[in-house]
Amino acid sequence: MSEKAKYPKPAIRDLTRGSIYRQLISLAMPLMAVSFIQMTYNMVDIAWLGRLGSKSVAAVGTVSMLMWMMNSFALLSKVSAEVSIGQSIGAKRMDRAIMYASHTTTIAIALGVFFGLLFFIFPKVPISFFKLDADVTHEAINYLQIISFGVPVAFLVLNFSGIYIGTGRSDIPFYFNAIGLILNILLDPLFIFGLGFFPAMGSQGAALATVLSQLVVLTLFVKHLRNKKGLMLGRFSFWVKPRRFYTVNILKLGIPVAAMNVYFAIINMNLTRIAPVYGGHLGVTSQTTGGQIEGITWNTSQGFGTALGSFVAQNFAARKMHRARHAYRFTLLTMGTLGLLVTAAFMLFGSEIFSVFIPEKKAYIAGGEYLYIMGFSQLLMMIELTTQGMFNGMGKTTPPAIVSILFNTLRLPLAIILAKSMGVNGIWWAISISTIIKGLVSVTWFYFVQRKY
Repeated sequence: MSEKAKYPKPAIRDLTRGSIYRQLISLAMPLMAVSFIQMTYNMVDIAWLGRLGSKSVAAVGTVSMLMWMMNSFALLSKVSAEVSIGQSIGAKRMDRAIMYASHTTTIAIALGVFFGLLFFIFPKVPISFFKLDADVTHEAINYLQIISFGVPVAFLVLNFSGIYIGTGRSDIPFYFNAIGLILNILLDPLFIFGLGFFPAMGSQGAALATVLSQLVVLTLFVKHLRNKKGLMLGRFSFWVKPRRFYTVNILKLGIPVAAMNVYFAIINMNLTRIAPVYGGHLGVTSQTTGGQIEGITWNTSQGFGTALGSFVAQNFAARKMHRARHAYRFTLLTMGTLGLLVTAAFMLFGSEIFSVFIPEKKAYIAGGEYLYIMGFSQLLMMIELTTQGMFNGMGKTTPPAIVSILFNTLRLPLAIILAKSMGVNGIWWAISISTIIKGLVSVTWFYFVQRKY
């Protein structure tokens, strides 16, 4: 019996045939919903903590920057799973898809445990980097130590999401993450403000609610993957001895994406460090909370970009590049329309939008200025993320990484120069200008690459 014959057909979606637009939308909508669910986790925390004051929001926002960097490392396994599994299915090699899934999970476990222990044992080291006020620093350290228990969980949840996305089953991560979000919404006010025999825990309560909710999501994933009639047909392993072929391919796909996003996070952490110099703790609040609000466009683009990557991976391996091109054009048109709408909302109603989350007047005025400046770059940001999904699906993860690293580096010197004459708003302009440049360069680079196919 051949190696391929050992593996019966699982519950996957073949994206190499059928309506391009229907398949892309059905794949993108759950992914987009998952992205919004992840954003809503943070926004729910901020909305409740905003009632405690802007300093609590600044403390949690600072830790969220560290979690952003941590999640960037998790992309090594997640994106590798999406692309390698998608291309294996497109090439009709389910045996390889299962091996890739097992290998990415092993990597996710190792990285998650490492970062979880690092943040729990040495919480003061990363928090001290931001040079916050003493009371904000203390609150951030306490929050980080609790959230560190959920770091291995977050790595595995992201990895498992990548596995399902690679098979075209983006609906499963949506269902599981939606359950986690509902639980988080219920637990947040209970743990933050206390009720009955539950003590008021403040920001530490928000951390505990997040960890417990993510643990439930992980449990649902594990149970589904262990089902012998499920996605991986019961042959999936959570820990394997690494094989050179699979490990090397995973690293080739994942390292550029992880490096790009880790570097992006580090740059923004440095900007967060500069912000208090010119805007006090309100500068940190504007950037961290404003960044969450900006997730409206970011997460929508990520959802469609990830869907596009999964779609392209299967069609690229099946030598149906014409379907990939049609999907790319459709996604660009969709994201462009939404980008213009969000730009108008940010520029016309920035302060009003910000005040929904933090009712403190000084905070929402400063936040409104942040959103106004970010409004100029929303369209190009969405174009960049869409093009990144196209590159990833083709297995070419290096070009987006080069663009991102190169022009995100520009942010720091540009922020320092502009902040000296414009104050904290100069930092926001540096972010917006570099985002515009990245979008233009990304789409131009892809234009020349796709001509080969």
